[in-house]
Amino acid sequence: LEVVPLQTEYQERIVAHVLDELRQGRTPSPDILCNQWIKFGLFFEKIDRSFEKVVTGHYGQVEQRNGPFLLKRSPDPVKDQTYFLSALNQEQLRRLWFPIGHLHKRQVRALAKDFALPNRDRKDSQGICFLGKIRYPEFVRFHLGERPGEIVEMETGRRLGEHRGAWFHTVGQRKGLRLAGGPWYVVKKELPDNRVYVAHADRYLDYAQDHFTVYPVHWIGNTPAVGALRTKVRHAPHLADCTVRALDGQRWEVCLTEKDQGIAPGQSAVFYEGDICLGRGLIE
Repeated sequence: LEVVPLQTEYQERIVAHVLDELRQGRTPSPDILCNQWIKFGLFFEKIDRSFEKVVTGHYGQVEQRNGPFLLKRSPDPVKDQTYFLSALNQEQLRRLWFPIGHLHKRQVRALAKDFALPNRDRKDSQGICFLGKIRYPEFVRFHLGERPGEIVEMETGRRLGEHRGAWFHTVGQRKGLRLAGGPWYVVKKELPDNRVYVAHADRYLDYAQDHFTVYPVHWIGNTPAVGALRTKVRHAPHLADCTVRALDGQRWEVCLTEKDQGIAPGQSAVFYEGDICLGRGLIE
């Protein structure tokens, strides 16, 4: 067994980027960057090119069809990880093999028991991969500290409380606000004034959006020939119907059939046609 250490590069590329995004009030997707830059980027550069395939336990499928390699969703909608694999390119997909990607998690558990694997009863991993058992707010606090500011009701401008740093919150978030009379949801952030705006549960959908722009956009294969697609703006089983339209350069407009209350700058919008993951764009 040979270990390829990449801790330094991870710190320099992923952690530094995440912290810079948080300082700007954006909501980064570190696991997408880890797969693109480290696991299937730098790691591929470090190993001997004579290794034809790299095998991982990701829930996704790679299929070659009429030339290009396609990234397909797992049949398990809860465990599907194509959202996190959406920034990969053709060269990366060519060398990847996901041998359990066609299975449901319950089937994988059953196989682990049949083979008496030592990790057969291990709990599912949760959260961001590089944090381990560290809670995300603790990671942010360690690196960025606290910067108290006002929490303001969007409709009235009334001050409801105090936050410990705008970088601890993202649009659509409910937990961690420590406000009475809730539930309350974050609907807006203003970094220059260090202010977080919230709306009550019976009104927060008034601030949901049905269109946004993404830049830059990465297509895994060819640019889609049709404008009617489906999208995820966060890792979740739900796919939302949408249309996409090229604007200028690498900027695209996305229009949702139904409004979404959690669209935040810096998040990744990942696009699908059927069960094929087409790529992703960064929400502006």
